[in-house]
Amino acid sequence: MATVETEASVQSTDPNEHGYRGFRLGEFSFSRDEYFVYVEWPTGRHVMSADAFLKALQRDVAWDFFYGIVNFDGVVGTVNHYGTVDLFAGRYNDGWRKAELDHLENMSTPLIRETFKAMLDDWTNQTFDPFASPDETGSAFGPKNGDNRPAITRHRVAAQRMVAVPGDEQLRSDDTGHPINRHFLDVPQDEPQITAEPGFENEVAAFNLFAYLSRSDVTWNPSVVSVCRDSLFCPTTEEYILPIIHGNDRVEWFVQLSDQIHWDVEDRDSGTVRSKVTMKAGDVAAMPADIRHQGYSPKRSMLLVWENADSELPSLISSGKLPTNPVDF
Repeated sequence: MATVETEASVQSTDPNEHGYRGFRLGEFSFSRDEYFVYVEWPTGRHVMSADAFLKALQRDVAWDFFYGIVNFDGVVGTVNHYGTVDLFAGRYNDGWRKAELDHLENMSTPLIRETFKAMLDDWTNQTFDPFASPDETGSAFGPKNGDNRPAITRHRVAAQRMVAVPGDEQLRSDDTGHPINRHFLDVPQDEPQITAEPGFENEVAAFNLFAYLSRSDVTWNPSVVSVCRDSLFCPTTEEYILPIIHGNDRVEWFVQLSDQIHWDVEDRDSGTVRSKVTMKAGDVAAMPADIRHQGYSPKRSMLLVWENADSELPSLISSGKLPTNPVDF
């Protein structure tokens, strides 16, 4: 295993015969053709389908590397250290690690962020939306064909207090470009009535969360709809497969609001299978801080993810000062 710290500049090549630029980050290089993305490092080489790679890349860019680990698949991914980011290949894969073919480089967040943004922009063709379900987007394949900047740079909801509070994130509607999704046409759209005492009109708010989610135009992309200090409510709509395998650095609480999701739960570092979980509407699960998970949603479903954004949690958990699970039975 090799570990390298680098401050290398963002680098890209001229377009290849398929029209796509190549990119380099430290000792990693990235290239794509009509179907596949190729990742190379000093001790190995990996290939992924272009659509799967772009879906994972989109989430890393939009989430600014999210909590913990974003595994693009079982080999390549990133670890967020909240100021720097590890880019790795094989580090969290027993086979690659035992063969000493894994590789990891720690990079400044701006460097990897800007390179990933440039890669996503260049490699996403005009008909493909990496945030959409397979039935709601065009093809990621073929020679380079334009771009889709409106899709890859769409606004990510991150409320400061709560959606619908004056001056904060607004409700979704047809007028904001958020029609009701085809799978949620039966969701009531009525909104709660609010009668505030005089002087508190701007302090009291409420909204129909089910109606709000029924108009989500993305999948597997948590939005922050309410904030209470470090407590974040991050609901999302899910369809098909979570494009990443998320490795936790803190506990995540899942509340299944509608339909169902099948979860594969594995050890975060080795990938050893821990459990299979099927969540149906009304079920609640706590995903421990030392696991990774990937979900499968047969139909568009609604999931509420409850996150604790306390920045001290990862170090407290990794040092053993806090447990990896929130409750013992």
